[in-house]
Amino acid sequence: MFDRYRSALNERFGANEARAIGRAVFQEYLGWDIAQVEDHRADLLDDRTLERFESSLARLREGEPLQYVLGHAWFMGLRLHVGPAVLIPRPETEELVQCIMEQDRPFPRILDLGTGSGCIAIAIKKKWPASHVVGVDVSAEALDIARKNSDALGAQVEWRKCDVLASGTVFHGPFDLIVSNPPYVPRSDAFAMPKHVIDHEPHGALFVEDADPLVFYRAIADHASRALSRGGSLWFEAHYQHAKAVADLLLDLGYRDVRVEKDLSGADRFIRAER
Repeated sequence: MFDRYRSALNERFGANEARAIGRAVFQEYLGWDIAQVEDHRADLLDDRTLERFESSLARLREGEPLQYVLGHAWFMGLRLHVGPAVLIPRPETEELVQCIMEQDRPFPRILDLGTGSGCIAIAIKKKWPASHVVGVDVSAEALDIARKNSDALGAQVEWRKCDVLASGTVFHGPFDLIVSNPPYVPRSDAFAMPKHVIDHEPHGALFVEDADPLVFYRAIADHASRALSRGGSLWFEAHYQHAKAVADLLLDLGYRDVRVEKDLSGADRFIRAER
């Protein structure tokens, strides 16, 4: 079965990636590591297991991301349920959380805006279990997934449904840390993105209109100016082409100690500021 699975994926993914995907699926469905896959490659599988493999193979050949097919992704060592209602967590967002965790200060009350799968809020709660963490998203489906993840991981997070762009929205603080990875990919960049992302991940969590790429940053920074405690921190992930513009926006709004941080690829990616 493994040989047929890998062979069926070779055309779309190439031999090396097809092999890695095949191993990941066999590990998930059968609990076999690489050596066991090799040892049992000629074994016959029962009808129910074969049906699972055939279903996953069809989805993968259609370009559906492996994480959605398996139903989970890894983030900061945490296994998170994911589905088409939420973005698959990216390595850059892990870097953002790592930067926050390196701050030598307590954050008793924390707000994560645009939480999606809950990856940021849950990872931070696991780091600082005594902190009160609130995760906000406009999508009820995303919040259902975030809640499922927090329950599975034993992370007590308060989840709220809210639209940061809606007039009259208020985030009752004070919060000591507000963090957000909002939609920031310009819609004009869609043509250059991988097809599996465009076809399967939620566009509302990915894209922002080219005419106003800072719309979420402006709204969140405005909310944060009232919801942050004095000396509280605001952290953003941003498009590398707009990170400096976000920093300038924060300076214009009176934030202090505004800095742009680079990701591991050397691109301007994260913005931090204090109230």
